[in-house]
Amino acid sequence: MNNKQQHTNLIKTEAKRLGFLSCGISKAEFLEAEAPRLENYLNKNMHGEMQYMENHFDKRLDPTKLVENSKSVISLLLNYYPSETQNKESFKLSKYAYGTDYHFVIKNRLKTLLNFIQYEIGDVHGRAFVDSAPVLDKAWAAKSGLGWIGKHSNLITQQVGSFYFIAELIIDLELEYDTITTDHCGSCTKCIDACPTQAIIEPYVVDGSKCISYFTIELKENIPSSFKGKFEDWMFGCDICQDVCPWNRFSKAHAEPLFNPHPELLSMSKKEWNEITEDVFRKIFKDSAVKRTKFSGLKRNINFLNE
Repeated sequence: MNNKQQHTNLIKTEAKRLGFLSCGISKAEFLEAEAPRLENYLNKNMHGEMQYMENHFDKRLDPTKLVENSKSVISLLLNYYPSETQNKESFKLSKYAYGTDYHFVIKNRLKTLLNFIQYEIGDVHGRAFVDSAPVLDKAWAAKSGLGWIGKHSNLITQQVGSFYFIAELIIDLELEYDTITTDHCGSCTKCIDACPTQAIIEPYVVDGSKCISYFTIELKENIPSSFKGKFEDWMFGCDICQDVCPWNRFSKAHAEPLFNPHPELLSMSKKEWNEITEDVFRKIFKDSAVKRTKFSGLKRNINFLNE
């Protein structure tokens, strides 16, 4: 076994020990196939008010511009599928936001993995990325053989579906690279048919500016009245396209205590959400990604659902 193989095996074994669902590795190089897609997405204003998507175009496509002399992109998946979901007669929250904000949970593990690589292998430099820098997570995960990008533009894995977070370590160490997997969406259009705002404008193309997640999280202004009655009670994020995906019948509950929801969250009724105070909001969403929309944003979303 050569050094590259040894190092690769070592990293993948440690990633598993740290609780990651899977680990795939690809060569750090320019994402040629993604460049025209990203350009088209931005030109057609499918990112809406998400101005940050326009920044660092080159860095989004080329990891060597993010990490000097980088050789490998290590992609990691972390399961967040819950064992229990909200009361059915409630305003809904995307499952990824039930527990502690994933940025904190994953960043700590990535740092642990990077420290392990440096301790075991030596002088290795790199950076950890969790959805907070110009990195095309899904493209790298697909390139690393962890799944394929489905018609709803989320990464899907045959064995576990799509309810997981994606993160990366970009390092200056050459490793063994994984091969791309095949697409298994076939003729299925369940996600396209189920989207109430018709955000999936064609297979594999989502107009972000029409997505319920965009309206309830990213949009800071008022939600356009033309979308009234189309949100199906989603007050933060939306899981519809994932919930209807046949591959998610293979989803298994995560084993991460930090992703468990605040005890009150799952049982809250619409009446309780309508009457939520800022103190209750702070208590339930103390370390949650929901804090991103703030109390005022969540209230705006709930009021919109009531109109």
